[in-house]
Amino acid sequence: MSKFTVEIKLNAVKRYLNGTETYKEIAESIGSNQNQIITWVKLFKAQGVKGFEKSYTTYPIQFKLDVLNFMNETGASFLETASKFNISSPSTIYQWKKLLKTQGLRALEQKKRGRSPKKKETNKKQSKNVGETEGSLETLQAKIKRLEMENAYLKNTNKIKSQKIFELKHKNDVVDF
Repeated sequence: MSKFTVEIKLNAVKRYLNGTETYKEIAESIGSNQNQIITWVKLFKAQGVKGFEKSYTTYPIQFKLDVLNFMNETGASFLETASKFNISSPSTIYQWKKLLKTQGLRALEQKKRGRSPKKKETNKKQSKNVGETEGSLETLQAKIKRLEMENAYLKNTNKIKSQKIFELKHKNDVVDF
């Protein structure tokens, strides 16, 4: 699928909101698909024109957890959540959910891009010793905070699962063994 400018997106949304054309008609006229037009309309309703501006940003781990918690608590779809939090693609949220489920909280951390700088071996040995004594307290505190967040998230999801099971159990007259 080709890239669309902000003007094309805005024009498509306005055409739909005027009520004279359907999603399908607009999509066919600009060479897109119906779902893309629906996404643009929802994004515009939630964020306005600002929602169409590309933001090449990395998201902090807490933001990712907040987004995933919002989805769990409200039952919102990937599209609705992406519109609410101004995330350019619903598939981004899907990837976060998949990573969290398969690899845990550590997979959601930001990864540095590019090549790491080459250091001299003497500097490595010196910085390693200094890092162990000076950085150990901060490192441990950061690790504790990360583990506490992960624990809170898992407790929340387990609580939601338990509530759903309890509700379904009574609706379907399931007998305990």
